[in-house]
Amino acid sequence: MPEHSTEGTRMNEDRLNTFEALACSRRSIRRYRDEPVPRALIERLLAIAGRAPSAHNRQPWRWAVITGDMRRRLADAMAVPFRRDLLADGVPVDEAERIVARSRARISTAPVLILACLTMEDMDTYPDEHRRRNEWLMAAQSVALACQNLLLAAHAAGLGACWLCAPLFCPQTVRDTLHLPETWEPQALITLGWPANTGRDRPRHPVSTLTRWYDEA
Repeated sequence: MPEHSTEGTRMNEDRLNTFEALACSRRSIRRYRDEPVPRALIERLLAIAGRAPSAHNRQPWRWAVITGDMRRRLADAMAVPFRRDLLADGVPVDEAERIVARSRARISTAPVLILACLTMEDMDTYPDEHRRRNEWLMAAQSVALACQNLLLAAHAAGLGACWLCAPLFCPQTVRDTLHLPETWEPQALITLGWPANTGRDRPRHPVSTLTRWYDEA
């Protein structure tokens, strides 16, 4: 059935059902099999991620793909400010160490880490703080859209993935460890690999509790 006809717009039920099944079956996967992910597949996922819409079509996302021993080095580096923040919050030392160890393991044992960064290099510039802030927010939203494409593409490929926001809390540590350009702002870390489990289905709020409809006659 065509998507459109002279009789009016027709919904593509089959394609919607396929996408709905994909989106609704995606889970955050934190445990992976010890098997490599082919570079060609990662490149394909990033190309799909890059099909996301972006502000002014400036595509302000940048990616750092991390494998091998660099995973451990990054996890160790990020653990330092994380531990410091936990202790400053009054978390008991033993509990803080358990939390940090779990975080380190989650990062260092994933076969692939994909760091999503934001750059303002090609975005519009303004003299006032209000518009500068909004332009940055537009870039951040663009990166988030690309990340969602990446997560869904990984799931479609049979991979597991998990979105982590930890880099937001230690951006300079991440930059220094990976020797990133200063113009790259770390936004999210996505762990990636062949899943060792199916993950958990998290409850979602009903649309009716989150939505207001406005319809003026």
